[in-house]
Amino acid sequence: MKRVITYGTFDLLHYGHINLLKRAKALGDYLIVALSTDEFNWNEKHKKCYFPYEVRKQLLEAIRYVDLVIPEESWEQKVTDAKEYHVDTFVIGDDWTGKFDFLKDQGVEVVYLPRTPEVSTTQIKEDLHQ
Repeated sequence: MKRVITYGTFDLLHYGHINLLKRAKALGDYLIVALSTDEFNWNEKHKKCYFPYEVRKQLLEAIRYVDLVIPEESWEQKVTDAKEYHVDTFVIGDDWTGKFDFLKDQGVEVVYLPRTPEVSTTQIKEDLHQ
């Protein structure tokens, strides 16, 4: 079984997120989503989520492409997650290109997928604010 993992906040879930999850799942048999906790988002990413972690987790678990949702609590956990969950492929949006190439040293394939260009959570929040 080929295992794929991706990471993210997935707040204000939209079709760009669904596209990413669908393409990630297509790269393997089992998709793990490491979902940023509220604390990690605030303390490390300096983001405040609209929906709390448990709600975002429930939304992700309802998506047919997602097999398992785990908490993302630190930047450093990617290496341990790769080992613990026997990950073959790490997938993330191409705005992170090059940032996670260190996982290749762990025998993990790293794939940067193009984002859906016309939609982003940041843009949605800005549009709603206006």
